[in-house]
Amino acid sequence: MKFSTAAIMAFPAALLLAWQAAAAPGQGPDAETRAWWTITEALSNDRMEGRDTGSAGYDRAAQLVADKFKAAGLKPLGDKGSWFQPVAMNEIAIERAGIGVGDRPLVFLQDITVDPSNAMPVTVDAPLAYRGYCGAAALGDVRGKIVICHGVNRPGLPGAAERIAAVKAAGGIGLATIADPGFAIEPPRWPFAYARSVTLANASPDTDGFLRLRLKADALKKAIGDHGPDAGDLIAKGSAGEPLPGFDIRESFHATFTVKRRQITSSNVIGLLPGSDPASTDQAIVLSAHLDGYGFGTPVNGDGLYNGTLDDAAYVALLIRVAEQRRGKGYRRPVIFAAFTGEEKGLLGSTWFVAHPTLPRTSIAANINLDQLRPIFPLDLLTVHALDDTSLGDDVRAVANGMNIAVQHDPEPARNLLRRSDQWPFLQAGIPATAFVFGYRPGTESERIYRQWYRTGYHTPLDDPHQHIDWKAAADFNRFFKTLVERVADQEAAPAWKAGSSLRPAGH
Repeated sequence: MKFSTAAIMAFPAALLLAWQAAAAPGQGPDAETRAWWTITEALSNDRMEGRDTGSAGYDRAAQLVADKFKAAGLKPLGDKGSWFQPVAMNEIAIERAGIGVGDRPLVFLQDITVDPSNAMPVTVDAPLAYRGYCGAAALGDVRGKIVICHGVNRPGLPGAAERIAAVKAAGGIGLATIADPGFAIEPPRWPFAYARSVTLANASPDTDGFLRLRLKADALKKAIGDHGPDAGDLIAKGSAGEPLPGFDIRESFHATFTVKRRQITSSNVIGLLPGSDPASTDQAIVLSAHLDGYGFGTPVNGDGLYNGTLDDAAYVALLIRVAEQRRGKGYRRPVIFAAFTGEEKGLLGSTWFVAHPTLPRTSIAANINLDQLRPIFPLDLLTVHALDDTSLGDDVRAVANGMNIAVQHDPEPARNLLRRSDQWPFLQAGIPATAFVFGYRPGTESERIYRQWYRTGYHTPLDDPHQHIDWKAAADFNRFFKTLVERVADQEAAPAWKAGSSLRPAGH
């Protein structure tokens, strides 16, 4: 039986993934891929409770990684001769919230959420205004108001930072951003698992009381009521980038927040495979993936556990398999295996490691990071971050060409993926780094699967060990990665920046 694209998109998420698994042709995993997946399952089964930063489930997963690193012959490279580098953090969480406009309630985490901050108000009663895209010229008098703005990702329209700056400058006390349903590549995901903010404990306290809210497009009608333009028409025009009006809402916005603050500690897990060449000891290659996930959150179809199998347990598992297959035999250069914490909370573990490395920072030559990888369709095209900025891009091209895999620059720059994973702190520190995304060609079945996963799987409970995997694609990427690591770690020249790179910090 064949289904139209429209019919497929209408399937409930769980049924769609079940249909994909049943309909997908091909073989099961080969022995090596099965070994990788066995570790993936161990890291993302229900016992690990989604590996939320600072949780007992995360600590169990971290101990498992440390045990695997030890058995593989790595040396501990954490603090005080251990496998662990503890990272102290402060967490602010909204435990409960009552939110509405007039007598119309907005359901917390389903219709609306808030980005918690240290100085945010715990009670709000303020006028509400709708101002389209919230360009500075369109705001008018919004003093003391919460302002509703469309969170579009279109050239020529205000971006997130511009909207916040404009509303603040016009006197607004908060911004409710409509999560843009027109951003089709990475559409909004509702419900939100929770409303939490985690920062490094040594970060400067946030003294900005500006309220940052996110509003579901379908909830706009609840927010504006029946006194303004049709909410559905506003969403359609906003998603298309068409001109929008501005108007005030008659009823006030009101909210009460129950806030919980706590200090937590969560550890990076770091191991070292010493190099074989004494002349290359100051050219370590960091291989990284993030161990943390979302943990427990708002249930989706009755499931409240966000296992985080592909994001990113599978690629911590790949680091373990690389170490296991080396059996303690070093490459020319030292290789650091790093499972970072707090990536989902803002790249916290990698930021801490780069600022407080467990070996001299000057001896770190490069980072190859694993995240944003979805082996759910054939691998014939790979998006490569910082492809032309360092010699790592040349290494990627050479390995990919040998496997008949094309490479490309990021075709979706509006998603800002380069800065959203653990390669970014290394690049900011002047250390050559790269990372990868499975690419697709427009209009193909691969694109359909990719987009559907972002609608139903990304940061949801459906990213679990039971989802459909393209086993050949998984094996192909794993082989690509192992070959790339061997090339970078064994070749004569260490990774280096290229002249003219726009990412290269001054002085590097």
